Amino acid sequence: MGEVVRLVTRADRERERLIREARAIYDAVFPPADPDGERPVEPRSTTRAATQSPSTSKELS
Repeated sequence: MGEVVRLVTRADRERERLIREARAIYDAVFPPADPDGERPVEPRSTTRAATQSPSTSKELS
């Protein structure tokens, strides 16, 4: 008693199946770099000073 049963429609089950299938295909084409889990991507700096080497920035000054 007290147990809750959640009814899932056929459309919801089909949607979940298609999502699992699509993820499997995607992972086959683009294998994850870290098999244990995804590592967060660090944002790359696009500032001019960050993209130049120290010697180049001194020459421009």
